Amino acid sequence: QQVQQGCILVTPSTTPAYVPVLGKVTAIVTDEGGILCHAALISREMKIPCIIGTKNATRIFKSGDFLEVDADNGIVRVYGGGQ
Repeated sequence: QQVQQGCILVTPSTTPAYVPVLGKVTAIVTDEGGILCHAALISREMKIPCIIGTKNATRIFKSGDFLEVDADNGIVRVYGGGQ
């Protein structure tokens, strides 16, 4: 699936292969990771809000959900149903 400009990327984790699409996203949410994981490091470099280590974001959120990411407080809110 194509990553659309302005979307929030919800993924198990990120790798360097994700870098080309990260310029399009407004936030990153991952199931795995810690303070030195790829998503954490790249989000700091690119100044993208990021929440890592949720354990279950990919099971809870679906493609098409309208999400709000509050990275300062570690909160992701859903405002709409997925496809």
